[in-house]
Amino acid sequence: MARDHRPSGYVFPVPGSALLNAWREGYTLAKLKRDVMAGLTIGVVAVPLSMALAIATGVPPQHGLYTAIVAGAVIALSGGSRFNVSGPTAAFVVILFPIVANYGLGGLLIATLMAGAILVALGLSRLGSLIQYVPYPVILGFTAGIGLVIALLQLPDFLGLAGVELGDSTLHNLVLIGQALPSLSPTEISVGLVTLATLLIWPRLNTPVPAPLVGLAVGTFVATLLTMGGFEVDTIASRFSWEFQGESGSGIPPFAPSFTAPWHFPGADGTPLEINFALIQALLGPALAIALLAAIESLLCAVVADGLTRTRHDPNAELIGQGLGNLVVPFFGGITATAALARTATNIKSGAFSPIAAVVHSLVVLLAVVALAGALGYVPMAALAALLFIIAWNMSEARHFMHTLRSAPASDVWVLVICFALTVMFDMVIAVAVGIGLAAALFIRRMAQLTHTRRVDTPDKDAHFPPEVVLYKIHGPLFFGVAEKAIATLRVIDHSVRVIVLDMRDVPSLDTTAIVALDTLCRELSEQGVGVMFVGMPPRMALKIKRAGIKRKVGKLAIVSNLAHAERMARRWLGKQAVVGTE
Repeated sequence: MARDHRPSGYVFPVPGSALLNAWREGYTLAKLKRDVMAGLTIGVVAVPLSMALAIATGVPPQHGLYTAIVAGAVIALSGGSRFNVSGPTAAFVVILFPIVANYGLGGLLIATLMAGAILVALGLSRLGSLIQYVPYPVILGFTAGIGLVIALLQLPDFLGLAGVELGDSTLHNLVLIGQALPSLSPTEISVGLVTLATLLIWPRLNTPVPAPLVGLAVGTFVATLLTMGGFEVDTIASRFSWEFQGESGSGIPPFAPSFTAPWHFPGADGTPLEINFALIQALLGPALAIALLAAIESLLCAVVADGLTRTRHDPNAELIGQGLGNLVVPFFGGITATAALARTATNIKSGAFSPIAAVVHSLVVLLAVVALAGALGYVPMAALAALLFIIAWNMSEARHFMHTLRSAPASDVWVLVICFALTVMFDMVIAVAVGIGLAAALFIRRMAQLTHTRRVDTPDKDAHFPPEVVLYKIHGPLFFGVAEKAIATLRVIDHSVRVIVLDMRDVPSLDTTAIVALDTLCRELSEQGVGVMFVGMPPRMALKIKRAGIKRKVGKLAIVSNLAHAERMARRWLGKQAVVGTE
């Protein structure tokens, strides 16, 4: 059976649940038509984006197209979101660019393969829901940082700078760009500015033709005119070349992606990689970073899609689908893939009904590679840089960033700024790790302020305790950040006290640290001849402390359901008669 409905049982995630759910709702010819039209639209959008993002990553453009073709289809068929469209995305540029610089295309494909396996494991472990625990300032901080880094990486192509070999250090890249400024090319800048203006103006005309397609077409037209006038313009064809089964050419190879083992692709030195433990160990960190970002990006995209369509995705099935896509795509020359928010939103607005739309999108990209490879070679590098400027701006969410700086609590602002700075100066992995750590510390501090212990001196309507009995009420969760502070109050008691009653009805949870602290308190009080009663503790919590060794002892420790019961037992311990009317 695929599912176990027992509350404590393991529910096996079903790969392809999104496709199954769409089929169960009734998949008609009309819905197929909607998917085909949506797929055609996003396919047209995906072609220029896939090329631009591959180039930004540091690999030839066809590898971005192969990613949209292979991973786009595999993830759509095996994932848990009906509307997610997957392929190369801008978020990965800051992670993948250093991998390519240090290990070449082959290293990137192997890291992608490893990340795919990690994503499948995350899905099978049912960790898809953990995305909700990543704080918003952390996500906004690293996405804004990624946007800025992407924009910086495009400056050499946009300005036509000569001899700039960018690395994985932002500061070093800024120095290189500054040193190369005297070589800027007015021709390249003209092509870039015209493309950028088109990309900014075209969406305001509210036409169905995608702005990226029009922008690159206009940029290519201007570049062609300049070339005819005797000016040199850097294009995909002039920048990249290919060899395949004895054939060679410039630009993009006009062939469908073919099966090739990832380790047969070149490393940083241009020779095929040798698989060994040292290489796997070196790529494990980048693979974990890829898997983490892929999980965050794809699940956030699915959440947004659910909000736009009032549907529900299966986060664990989506992680498995993303993992399978990244496991398969390296064997066809594709780079890392995840769900793309802009393409997913376009998919929804275009009327998609099921993952078939994403499959159609992959077929459109495949058709473009086979039939239009020659034409794509004329696209100017400056035009692609302009397109990536727009992507970087949209990704940075500058308005949300500034609004959060103005309106958020100071602690959240610090988390946002630190994540942003670390992403720009170092990388996303450090930014997310530090950001989540800071957010967790701030959360613990806030929860510690909510949890408190106070002595209740006024008589309870259900219980009238003798003078030798004191009642304390604990309010809030008891966990490692607050347990000692909340329990420390109980150690300061009068010598006449013989029984302490702890009202724990407002304690929703306690962890091992709290249990150890309670156990130590009970032992200390027992040595002083003071008994302890826990009142109102839920059964699951009572079972937890029993397993830890905190067990009932006559006259020393008891677990009771209410204050009236606690009063009767306290009087028995003290040998006192009950107050008339309280029994």
